[in-house]
Amino acid sequence: MKALKIVFLSLIVLSPLSLISADYTVKMLNNGKEGLMVFEPPVLSIQPGDTVLFKATDVSHNSASIQGMIPQGAAPWMGAMSQDVQVTFDKEGVYVYQCTPHSMMAMVGVIKVGAPTNLEQIKEKAESQKQLFVMNKERLSGYLSEL
Repeated sequence: MKALKIVFLSLIVLSPLSLISADYTVKMLNNGKEGLMVFEPPVLSIQPGDTVLFKATDVSHNSASIQGMIPQGAAPWMGAMSQDVQVTFDKEGVYVYQCTPHSMMAMVGVIKVGAPTNLEQIKEKAESQKQLFVMNKERLSGYLSEL
């Protein structure tokens, strides 16, 4: 009986993160609360091990991490056009992502996973990134200010 208790307690303590992780959905939209070509919600705070489903609510969108705007050592992602993509975030920090064909319209989003360990580097990179936007030039800076 004592051995059974030890096994049971070990299972509870060593349970995989998936048992306590959360799932979130981000919609890819032509028009939303923040205007044209947006992700909703545009800013998300989650914990390591949580999963985000990027939902192709409207067609002709994808979700892709932006090179140099995710934590060092984190896995980048590139969703297919007009397809849902699911991403599990295991590394703490700030992740900035975009819709590839609408990146010039500042169709971007921000996810904070745990502590924003790389926030200053992301803010620096955001200054050069927003030079690529033809509209909504302050959208990314506004999102980062919410963290």
